[in-house]
Amino acid sequence: MLIWIIMGGIFILSLIVQNSLKSKFAKYSRVPLGVPMAGRDIAMAMLQQNGCGDVQVTSVSGQLTDHFNPANRTVNLSEPVYGTNSIAAAAVAAHECGHAVQHKVGYSMLQLRTKLVPVVSFASNTVNWLMIVGIMIIQITPIPLYIAIGLFACTVLFSFVTLPVEVDASRRAIAWLEGSGIVSGEQLTYAKDALHAAAYTYVVAAIGSLATLLYYIAMIFGGNRR
Repeated sequence: MLIWIIMGGIFILSLIVQNSLKSKFAKYSRVPLGVPMAGRDIAMAMLQQNGCGDVQVTSVSGQLTDHFNPANRTVNLSEPVYGTNSIAAAAVAAHECGHAVQHKVGYSMLQLRTKLVPVVSFASNTVNWLMIVGIMIIQITPIPLYIAIGLFACTVLFSFVTLPVEVDASRRAIAWLEGSGIVSGEQLTYAKDALHAAAYTYVVAAIGSLATLLYYIAMIFGGNRR
């Protein structure tokens, strides 16, 4: 019962954080920068000034779909960010460029996260099947369930490794935005607020994945005791 209460609380917290993030970005998307630069301009300037001129800036569909792809060295900005002059666009564009800078300098936590990607991809495709098979043959052997827990633990590790990666990218973004004079004073506070709101989503996701892992462990080992 306790684990269900915890997971229910995390689910509610996740909804609150997601709504807060959307609200803040909607608010700061209406606040223009003091310079005539859209998200793509912010990204290109930050990349150039950090020695990442070979990284391309592209536009992708959707909202809050912004990401850096180290495989093809592209900073992919959502349409509302790519062509918009606003605090939100500047913060998001600079944050994604922060990941490009991490990649260039060999930031250790980003390298670890990149190494975990294939494992997490494999785990995402197999954990549920292993759980189903494991439950069906648990009286014969619990090994499939143990493997499923081990694989899911890798996804939990990935979630927690992601936290410092995202925080560091935001730190780099804010430092560059402030140092370049693009944002200052109240606008700098807005940019920090927007990125902090985004960071909270990763915190909740990590806690949620840990709670799910603990639920699986309690379910399997509790069942074995019976």
